[in-house]
Amino acid sequence: MFFYLAKVGYFLIEPSNFLIMLTLFGLLLVAAGRRRRPGLLMVWTGVVMLAVCGFSPAANWLILPLEERFSRPVELEGYDGIIVLGGAVDTIVTGGRGDTALTNSGERITIVARLADKLPLAKIVHTGGQGVIVSSQATEAEGAARLFEDFGIEPERVMLEDVSKNTWENAVLTRKLVKPRPGQKWLLVTSAYHMPRAMGVFEKAGWTGMTAYPVDYRTRGRADRMLGFAGASKGLRRFDVAFREWLGLAVYWLTGRSAAFFPGP
Repeated sequence: MFFYLAKVGYFLIEPSNFLIMLTLFGLLLVAAGRRRRPGLLMVWTGVVMLAVCGFSPAANWLILPLEERFSRPVELEGYDGIIVLGGAVDTIVTGGRGDTALTNSGERITIVARLADKLPLAKIVHTGGQGVIVSSQATEAEGAARLFEDFGIEPERVMLEDVSKNTWENAVLTRKLVKPRPGQKWLLVTSAYHMPRAMGVFEKAGWTGMTAYPVDYRTRGRADRMLGFAGASKGLRRFDVAFREWLGLAVYWLTGRSAAFFPGP
């Protein structure tokens, strides 16, 4: 139930969706000739905020604190396993085409080829089922398994969790699958903007010995603090991603699914 409420609720309040709906509703009020002043206010508010979110550096201001929160480890050695969070496989296209299709977060899974080579004794654990409301024809685990085989990773090194739909389920179900032992060291791979929430959730779920390995950066770093966007669509997409993550941090913390509101190293 939490999964479905989160999906539907966020669709309605996602900044780009909300502002477009606000603008259209305002236009309807103006066209109907009733409540013309509130309608015009809605239209102007929607248009101005779409421009601010789409063209200004606002999206970078939101996403930079998330991306800068965790750094990659200086040395890669002694890790017992690599846990890769889902979100990199487009399950709908993968199911329809019969081959692995990647999302904009594809680096979450492509980085495994390098990490598996640098850590030849580490287990490779991918966690992710179907993170969509309408069931697709494939799970993320199926797509990941195909890519791991292409990378030349031995099947006995790979463990797949194919049921989870969100970050909390990633942490809980993967812990049941892997049964980590005290003293083991684990590398957690996910998008840099998602890493604070992921680390907080895994800690709350009882994981220890976890080290962040952020990938899929959307910015160059602090150099982008005052950088706007030439196209509104790119700015809006980034604003939506960052807004969703901050909202997720708050919701997970308030519902007891994260160790802190803004987990850090």
